[in-house]
Amino acid sequence: MKHGNTVRMLSGLVLLAFSLSPAALADNKGCSNTSLKGTFAFTGTGFFVSPPALAGPLAEVGTQNFDGRGATTYTATLSQNGNIVPVTATGTYTVNPDCTGTMTVQVAPFGITLHISFAIASSGNEFHAIETEAGAVITRIARRQFPDGDWRQ
Repeated sequence: MKHGNTVRMLSGLVLLAFSLSPAALADNKGCSNTSLKGTFAFTGTGFFVSPPALAGPLAEVGTQNFDGRGATTYTATLSQNGNIVPVTATGTYTVNPDCTGTMTVQVAPFGITLHISFAIASSGNEFHAIETEAGAVITRIARRQFPDGDWRQ
């Protein structure tokens, strides 16, 4: 009977080890700030739900550059409630080992600071983002504009 219990216990430990391994690997994909480098074309869509003066739909398209060391800039054309506004932004970003991250950008001409959470996809060729400001429901999808290593990078 002891031999049967030992075999069951070892089998249980092996199953537990196999079930934990993918979770452990998912937590650390080896991403860092260098995982996000180059120029990305992006679109953003969503709504402002508050304050009332800003409430309504929003769409934007532009390019965003990441230097691989934590600095970012972007240029975009924004349509807010049908009003077209060219915008630029500068800021910083941090990529976590699990390939998620955050960025903080200062947007001109509005003089506002945005906080954005993102997840890197497609081996660093794409990222998906959401603004985390109260009253904003805005998401972005960005794809690498030129292949990694392209002379235009």
